[in-house]
Amino acid sequence: MSDLTRLSAAALAERLRSGEVSSVEATRAHLDRIAAVDGAVHAFLHVSDEDALATAADIDARRAAGEELHLLAGVPIAVKDVVVTKGVPTTAGSRILEGWLPPYDATLVGRIKAAGLPILGKTNMDEFAMGSSTEHSAYGNTHNPWDLTRIPGGSGGGSAAAVAAYEAPLAIGTDTGGSIRQPAAVTGSVGVKPTYGSVSRYGLIALASSLDQAGPVTRTVLDSALLHELIGGHDPLDSTSIAEPLPDLVGAARLGANRDLSGVRVGVITELQGEGYQPGVLARFHESLELLQRAGAQVVEVSCPHFTYALAAYYLILPAEASSNLAKFDGMRFGLRVEPSEGPVTAERVMGATRGQGFGDEVKRRIILGTYALSAGYYDAYYGSAQKVRTLIQRDFAAAFEQADVLVSPTAPTTAFKLGEKLDDPLAMYLNDVATIPANLAGVPGLSLPSGLSDDGLPAGFQVLAPAKADDRLYRVGAALEALLEDEWGGPLLAQAPELEVAR
Repeated sequence: MSDLTRLSAAALAERLRSGEVSSVEATRAHLDRIAAVDGAVHAFLHVSDEDALATAADIDARRAAGEELHLLAGVPIAVKDVVVTKGVPTTAGSRILEGWLPPYDATLVGRIKAAGLPILGKTNMDEFAMGSSTEHSAYGNTHNPWDLTRIPGGSGGGSAAAVAAYEAPLAIGTDTGGSIRQPAAVTGSVGVKPTYGSVSRYGLIALASSLDQAGPVTRTVLDSALLHELIGGHDPLDSTSIAEPLPDLVGAARLGANRDLSGVRVGVITELQGEGYQPGVLARFHESLELLQRAGAQVVEVSCPHFTYALAAYYLILPAEASSNLAKFDGMRFGLRVEPSEGPVTAERVMGATRGQGFGDEVKRRIILGTYALSAGYYDAYYGSAQKVRTLIQRDFAAAFEQADVLVSPTAPTTAFKLGEKLDDPLAMYLNDVATIPANLAGVPGLSLPSGLSDDGLPAGFQVLAPAKADDRLYRVGAALEALLEDEWGGPLLAQAPELEVAR
């Protein structure tokens, strides 16, 4: 493996600025790594070799000419396949969009391109971001680089696996109920769900519009802060975008790396631990709490009683919004079109044939559930009640943040499970998001970073939550814990991952 692929994005950016290495060299090293290991990992659905190298060559020329460039200019990045990218196949992991070439860029892709980051390609995902294991992709499973027989999390397992397998130093994910943070937890990477509205959703293929949020997937907390600052900020094309500047995220990460959390109050959420959580995951969580206390943080217990109902509320709100958002895939305007094999070719029959063949089982399951929840006679009993629970969860957060500056929990109740182990049990699959869903319902930001290896030798995740628009708190606490843990481990946790077998 090239040493260039082992570097953090911040370290690689420093070498690029110093002229020690070129962007073409760095991009080529990552493309070579993809060619060597992605046959086993399957993190990518599309690799943009020529476009990535062309961007890298342009950045090298501009840097040689003395042009002032973005801090991350020339650092390669991967993008989840739910993010619209002009002229590049964008499928959302679904057959219904197979081969679709978007005519425009998502706002965050536009910002990445303007900053000069070569886009390596599009990463695999659960179809329309519906899943917790990337087993619901229409294009095959992604495998966890720690153990290729296990899931990489979902729905953004491709982005997390690409970062953990050293195929990309940076990646973009989206988080509707934990789809950045849970994959980060089970692959030993860092994932951040920003405050809702602080990163533009324009150009994201929508799953649930009130929950979806794009964010960074990286190997270090500082790298996430750098990428978050690049893609974040107000966007007039997104009606839900917050018209305020981001706080100083990079500064917060650098401050946290000093390992001093004096005066910071850390609230441990009572309801997000205990029964159902793997003993090794809880052990690493409590060891991390001890490190935070050693750094000067005050650790207190807080109760969020309505979090118990978050999973149920989420799985009514999300399907309801999904059934509405996915109505556009009708076989008429773009994407797959399937005509009935017999009988008249009517709009209704074309739509039925197209959706029947183009959507997978999990997507159909959630569309049916969501349509039922919104139907006459059931709206108030189901969707309306779920929205009331959502308000109670938001109030729980508000009360908890009066007692603590940040809240913490394990990111996921277990480490990565075996491929196929929960595929036929949707309810067991949904329980993987029990600790991450509350943040999406309330719109608050969350960060997951590795807390160590559980008893099975697989990564566990530590989740930090902050009030809306206080994302900088995530980075200060996250960077402090990361530094303290690396002192214990003697380096990054990913350095302990088994080396992948390289294709010949």
